[in-house]
Amino acid sequence: MSSSNANSTLSAPIRACTVSRDVQNFDLLIEDMELELGECWGDLAFPSALKYMDQPDAKSLEFIAVAIDDEDEGNMALIEAVIQRANALGIRVLLIAEELGPITLHRLLRLGASDFVPYPLPEGALHDAIQRLRQPTVETMMAAPQNTVRPANHGTVYAVQPLAGGTGATTFAVNLAWEMANAGKDAPTVCLLDFDLQTGSVSTYLDLARTEKVYEMLSNTAVMDRDFFMNTLQTFNEKLHVLTAAADMLPLDLITPDDIERVISMARGNFDVVIIDMPGTVVQWTETVLNEADVYFAMMELDMRSAQNALRLIRALKAEELPLWKLDYVLNRAPKFTDMAGKARAKRMAESLDIEFKHQLPDGMTQVTHANDHGLPLAEIAPKNPLLKEIRKLAQTFAASARDDNRDAA
Repeated sequence: MSSSNANSTLSAPIRACTVSRDVQNFDLLIEDMELELGECWGDLAFPSALKYMDQPDAKSLEFIAVAIDDEDEGNMALIEAVIQRANALGIRVLLIAEELGPITLHRLLRLGASDFVPYPLPEGALHDAIQRLRQPTVETMMAAPQNTVRPANHGTVYAVQPLAGGTGATTFAVNLAWEMANAGKDAPTVCLLDFDLQTGSVSTYLDLARTEKVYEMLSNTAVMDRDFFMNTLQTFNEKLHVLTAAADMLPLDLITPDDIERVISMARGNFDVVIIDMPGTVVQWTETVLNEADVYFAMMELDMRSAQNALRLIRALKAEELPLWKLDYVLNRAPKFTDMAGKARAKRMAESLDIEFKHQLPDGMTQVTHANDHGLPLAEIAPKNPLLKEIRKLAQTFAASARDDNRDAA
């Protein structure tokens, strides 16, 4: 097998290496590497990878394929060192990840990994990823839209999609954005985008005016520059920047995937964190947001309508071979700790859909409605609300990740 130690003397130079805890855990990767590279590849464990990259033979490497799963999360310091060392040597890094948390995955990509492929490998995915790695960086830069050139920072994107009406997606998006913007003195800069063009209520929940500027920007994204974009945003309490829905109800096909990509690119180029409140309807640009997002929250409740809609969404994503792994399922109004029957129902729902509820949020009760009607975040109305406490925990985790990313970028 060609996955012998990379120090072995071969008839042809080693062009690539897999780097893993044990490559035998990734048998499909072995097969695809042999198909793509024949005998011109090797395998390294994480400790030996650092040593090998200090040897002259490492200069012949085109890329390394770092294969990791959830059991590697306790060894992230060594994995990060491998990625950083490869970048310093100009060696491209391809991540092969199985059941890796989105925050960890995003951090590795920010450290310099060039591309990502989920494991088990979809057919042809490794071939396509290698072809992308081999494209010159200049071509990639020229392919980017001219009016969306990003500054040095490259913000994290969180999208929130309701799987049924009234599941609390906008409440979650608004309060998550506000809590992240207030996560200490080193809080990330946060931009909240309301992409629900017809019934978006972010402006209501934050008592912001709906302006004609939003329609003007969305209908002219091709000429949008930074000043145009920033002038369209409104600021809530001097900490949170918000793109509200337009003053009038707009058709969902008013904007194209290219328009959405330009807006997201501009937002993440100017803010550390971008949170997107999505419409309940799946539209032609939902795929664009899913591809751009680092985490895509799917908001559900413990009822049949949520379960059926989740099943429809899963089928649709699988049929289009879209990144289903980005979805974080959120169960809102989850059963209380003492509600054993409710917890059993939640477990059965997750098992029947073959999903995992990454987050279970308690019922915020009437205080949520009270806060939304008054145009204020929950923290301003009910600082001890149980729903707020859970959202705050998430916000602090995400904010800490954003701070780490900023330090690395610096």
